[in-house]
Amino acid sequence: MISPAHTRIEPGILYFGTPVVLISTSNEDGTPNLAPMSSAFWLGWRAVLGLGARSKTAQNMLRTGECVLNLPSDSLAGAVDRLALTTGSDPVPVFKQERGYRHVQDKFGRAGLTPAPAETVEAPLVAECPVVMEAVVEAVHPIAEDDGAQRGSIVAIEVRVQRVGVHDDIRTAGTTDRIDPDAWRPLIMSFQQLYGLGSQVRPSTLASIPERLYRGPDIERARTARHRRS
Repeated sequence: MISPAHTRIEPGILYFGTPVVLISTSNEDGTPNLAPMSSAFWLGWRAVLGLGARSKTAQNMLRTGECVLNLPSDSLAGAVDRLALTTGSDPVPVFKQERGYRHVQDKFGRAGLTPAPAETVEAPLVAECPVVMEAVVEAVHPIAEDDGAQRGSIVAIEVRVQRVGVHDDIRTAGTTDRIDPDAWRPLIMSFQQLYGLGSQVRPSTLASIPERLYRGPDIERARTARHRRS
């Protein structure tokens, strides 16, 4: 078998496909902000979120120390797309103006989504999202500090999840804490386009490891989390 040769290219972005996250945070006046992003990955009950350091979401998270990570299904693609090219920042930063962004104060209203109270943070949940994760900020990691042109513009924010809520229709039947991957249909961003998942291509050998063996100490910490107002 002859493998095809690789051609050297220089794409402007390297977004090969990751789940969309709607991050809800609280503004200075107590109103909610809602922003779509896809630079996120999970390790146990922690997530690392790549954000513009001057974005309203990053500023809110650093000020309040909390957020909600809402995972939309592919059926919510329209709602997510209505948030495209909008920002909670007022005035709109120049670099965003150049890309066509405009200020929108009521992000939930713009998307047609419903805010719902969280248990442990001030920021609201997105009721329509099948998965919601309340989280607190644990660390901030500057990105590209070695490059003067990018220094201070990008951050990776490490958050610890302390509540997970799901719609019952994506749970594995007969279990209390398992998600059915055939029922959960995440919205995927790949090179600026929105996609859903295809069908499973083959069983995974990794799935032979019981999920319970991955449970870490952050889950125990999450059980004792209380609302900041209580």
